[in-house]
Amino acid sequence: MPTISVIVPVYKAEAFLRKCTDSILRQSFQDLELLLIDDGSPDRSGALCDAIAGEDSRVRVFHKPNGGVSSARNLGLGEAQGTYIAFVDSDDYLEPKALELLLTALQDSGADSAGCGHFNVSDAGVTSSEAPALPAGVHDAADIRENLVLRLLGDRLRQPVLNGFIWRFLYTRAIIADRGIEFEGAYLEDELFLMEYFCHAKRLAIVAEPLYNYYWNAASATHRYMRDYPETFRRFMERKEALAGRYGLDAPLWRENSNYAGLLIAVGNEYAPGNPASFAEKQRRVAALAALPEMQRALAALRPEGAGRNKQIVAALLRRRWYALLTLLYRVKNRGK
Repeated sequence: MPTISVIVPVYKAEAFLRKCTDSILRQSFQDLELLLIDDGSPDRSGALCDAIAGEDSRVRVFHKPNGGVSSARNLGLGEAQGTYIAFVDSDDYLEPKALELLLTALQDSGADSAGCGHFNVSDAGVTSSEAPALPAGVHDAADIRENLVLRLLGDRLRQPVLNGFIWRFLYTRAIIADRGIEFEGAYLEDELFLMEYFCHAKRLAIVAEPLYNYYWNAASATHRYMRDYPETFRRFMERKEALAGRYGLDAPLWRENSNYAGLLIAVGNEYAPGNPASFAEKQRRVAALAALPEMQRALAALRPEGAGRNKQIVAALLRRRWYALLTLLYRVKNRGK
């Protein structure tokens, strides 16, 4: 059995996939398998997956009808044979010693999980580094719960926000399999996966170095207009509520915190250039979302601490219900896009 299974969901990744897989197969740590999950990609990504598998016996390819990134990752989890699991997105790539350093940190500390920092890579090739989820060192279960799980539960406005990036961790497969932890949905699914997994992890070793290269792709699911975002967010909050109840998680105003953050995302989504609706319709939808009782409670209870100037302006306009001015500002911002 391989020590590490690396799961890569593949969809419209023809331009990036070779760089991604090369970075995995050329790792300094070689005892791994690479699972490429072709999620019904309409381009030549599926054929490229097969070609890569023909070049290296450690690669296994699975072709499936398009069902989204969660179903692709779940298929990979079901097929993985490694003791540990790593996730890599198909437009990203690893530093050459990423898996070796994560595994060494995990094994040397007797941990069941490891994490690292990462690089953000822009379309122009500009990189900036981002610190890991927790400070470098070894964190016990109480520390993980307090400073990772509960931050994901309710600390969603204070800057810097802890992002739910699943790809900057190395996981123990037995924890995932024994607890039946899965992904659901196409957005915010990683945040819930991390919360549930780290409710069971006992020790987490953190490496300070950035070992993962995250490509900020303007066409990805997190940056384009999502027509069904309100329903997606509603389902996310249902699952978050269920997780909190199942594991006895609580934090002050966590629901208001999560709803406020979701509302700010919803506003940006509604006014995204890719939304074909008229500005009058966009304004109506934003007003309807902000008028929901849970959103009104959030707006009354909280302020986004340390947020950027633009987010502060949006929050102030939402509190005052100045939706026409909010729409005007977005019209100016999106002019020519």
